[in-house]
Amino acid sequence: MSGDRTPPLAEALRSGAVVLDGGMSNQLESAGHDLGDALWSARLLAERPEAVTEAHLTYFRAGASVAITASYQATFEGFGRRGIGREEAARLLALSVALARDAARRARAEGITRPLWVAASAGPYGAMLADGSEYRGRYGLSVAELERFHRPRLEVLAGAAPDVLALETVPDADEATALLRAVRGLGVPAWLSYTVDGDRTRAGQPLAEAFAPAADADEVMAVGVNCCAPADVGRAVEIAARVTGKPVVAYPNSGESWDATARTWHGPAGFDAEQVEAWRDAGARLIGGCCRVGPPAIASIARMLEAA
Repeated sequence: MSGDRTPPLAEALRSGAVVLDGGMSNQLESAGHDLGDALWSARLLAERPEAVTEAHLTYFRAGASVAITASYQATFEGFGRRGIGREEAARLLALSVALARDAARRARAEGITRPLWVAASAGPYGAMLADGSEYRGRYGLSVAELERFHRPRLEVLAGAAPDVLALETVPDADEATALLRAVRGLGVPAWLSYTVDGDRTRAGQPLAEAFAPAADADEVMAVGVNCCAPADVGRAVEIAARVTGKPVVAYPNSGESWDATARTWHGPAGFDAEQVEAWRDAGARLIGGCCRVGPPAIASIARMLEAA
């Protein structure tokens, strides 16, 4: 964290596992906020920024050491469809980092002394479409077109000085290639995190092939998976660690399934904090939760890692 003695996150990972936060959207919804539109949690950056800060703070209180910003679905194109111009959109993107920093300052004021970091979320192209295609990939765009989409937003997020860029919920190895190109020269480390189905990306590529380009990317400090079934994490962590030799990030969803048409979750939850030790032993160093994983689960992860 800027302005204090917190070490770089990459340095901390060499000493052991670090706890990520949980789902931003479910925390905001549990506080009574309606996220039923295409901007999802990013809408509150403009309308209720204090709610975003409070959500981050709740996860810090639960034991998280990394706050992932509410910018997953924040894009120039998505804001533009709501009549928000590029200058204001850039301000809101930067604000997402500032709100997480403010939550960290408030956590410090409450007596939380462990290191706290901010990860600036950059979701996939499909998140901007808000039609569930982030779970399919294969958008019909070239790598160059995807790089042109991602680079301006990443430049703004990097300019807000997060500790790391979270290139997350990536469904397709082609989009990962575009993101790896887009983060070059930004001066901020990144993690690359796929959403997966078994041992393949959502677009169907074998994970061993999908992780390989990150192995030689100096900007990438960690690789892994998020917003997938908890049962898919263990094998993916093993593959990521073997292929790249880098620390692995793992933050699955609750195990429920997302219906993009009805915009609802259904099915049983399968997240169990007792799985965390096995993920850590396989190489996971950044561990938390994604959609529908809330503060109680993050607190359990924190206790599990502290005791291990």
